[in-house]
Amino acid sequence: MDCIFCKIVSGEIKSKFLKETEYSVSFLDAFPLAAGHVLVIPKKHHQKIQDMSTQENADLFSLVHKIISNVDKITGSTLVAIHNGKDAGQEIPHVHVHLVPRSNDDSAGAIHSMFNSKVNLSESEMNELYNKLKI
Repeated sequence: MDCIFCKIVSGEIKSKFLKETEYSVSFLDAFPLAAGHVLVIPKKHHQKIQDMSTQENADLFSLVHKIISNVDKITGSTLVAIHNGKDAGQEIPHVHVHLVPRSNDDSAGAIHSMFNSKVNLSESEMNELYNKLKI
């Protein structure tokens, strides 16, 4: 497979590993958006979170939980971002969690600033979505 993250996991591409668990690894992003930008990925190739096993998910987010405190020490705030699929902005089709230190003057905005227009839903449309999404 020609996946850059799989090559990082295998050691074919060198990286600055921060912490490794049974199913996941965290390392410094080679093309950081901010100083201290970290990626946390599953070792096994999965394109979307829902493709991972419950055990892999728990391990991945446990590692996010462990490493985020260190990332947060850089500026005091950390953006946690996941692009879950190509249409969501995922550039590398391997699950990865971005931990990006944020500050007031970093020129990035809130998630709502990513979208040029907002959806205006009626009460019935909201109810329909609610019924589709609730578990």
